[in-house]
Amino acid sequence: MKMWNTAILGTAMAVLTTTTALADGHGCAIDAGRVSIIGNEFPAIQTIGATAGECAGIEFSSNLTADHQTLNVAGMTGNPAEYTTAIVANSSIVALINEDVIRPLDDLIAEYGQDIPARQLITVNGQVMAVAFMANAQHLVYRADVLEEAGVAVPTSYEEMLAGAEAIRAAGIMEYPLGGAYAAGWNLAQEFNNMYIGHGGEFFEPGTANVSINNEQGIATLEMMKALSEYMNPDFLTHDSNATSAEWEAGNVAMMNMWGSRIGNLMDDEGSEEVVYSNTVVGGPLMVGDSGVPATTLWWDGWTVAKNISDEDAAATFQAMAHAVAPTTLNEETMGQAVWLMDGYTPAPVNEGVLASVAAGSRPYPMVPYQGLLHSALGDNIADFMQGNESAEQTLADIEAAYTSAATEQGFLQ
Repeated sequence: MKMWNTAILGTAMAVLTTTTALADGHGCAIDAGRVSIIGNEFPAIQTIGATAGECAGIEFSSNLTADHQTLNVAGMTGNPAEYTTAIVANSSIVALINEDVIRPLDDLIAEYGQDIPARQLITVNGQVMAVAFMANAQHLVYRADVLEEAGVAVPTSYEEMLAGAEAIRAAGIMEYPLGGAYAAGWNLAQEFNNMYIGHGGEFFEPGTANVSINNEQGIATLEMMKALSEYMNPDFLTHDSNATSAEWEAGNVAMMNMWGSRIGNLMDDEGSEEVVYSNTVVGGPLMVGDSGVPATTLWWDGWTVAKNISDEDAAATFQAMAHAVAPTTLNEETMGQAVWLMDGYTPAPVNEGVLASVAAGSRPYPMVPYQGLLHSALGDNIADFMQGNESAEQTLADIEAAYTSAATEQGFLQ
């Protein structure tokens, strides 16, 4: 069975549409090479992509899309790879390493990256495989005016959120006062992960790849998710982070668990009326049950370099991405987009939720090679329970069976 030893931002966590063009160069010049980015599309990553594209002397393109996780492996498997770099997180780097489509960065760091702080280097089995640039977590966001009108205190737990949602509905203020990234697939699986961790659950038997979710904590997790969904838009299984954020800006939601990287858009004066953005407030991570563990996960986002590209393209990609995550990227406009890991970062009010998640002792998303298989199994099976088609026990059994089959096929289980 393949096992990993990982070093994941220990110090940092404790502290705190494709276009191709010749880049015009603002403080970054590279002799030659191709740089092609695949990644998510929220503001912090858009900043990284745009800054990498400033480098003169490169052929540059980027594809920033919510579908990045379904495109990056395929786009880096060819020779040469379509994408020279993938922007990833704790979970999505796993598939790239398992498929052997990204290269160790140690030699490129020695030549071009001596100034990158050690806390940003993601090490797997003794080799640097990514450079992290931001921390992220999901946490409470709420409408202060709606809670005040309904006489609801700011919740600190999902149990309190449920009671508050009922009070808001009973007062006739909103029929569906809760939001959440519950889209069937990756998003729904992540909400299970958060809630399961909050209930004190462990995903695997200690020291093994044997899945361990078919238990009391797993049942409690599904039941809480179902209870919350009763106060969400009936189309909640189609709502990813983008759709949920749009619901918020439309003024349809009063409370939700949302990514810190999305908060800047919710609190600015674009996309929503003043009554919405001026009353949007962040809180810390919610608790659930009595485990004492926050129901969220800590994440890092970072960049990689493709394996199946020329040395020239690898050098150009590394230099452009290193330029993008240098302290010079931080300014008045970008400072509030993320909890940045670069030197010179000063936390902004919009990032207080992520910092609160760090301070509360939230657990990092597990970076083990078989966690992605479990995530997929969760995403493929939970929707049936949420729609009332299966019991919690049957759903968990289906998840375990799907995971065990995939893990056996890939050699993690005998």
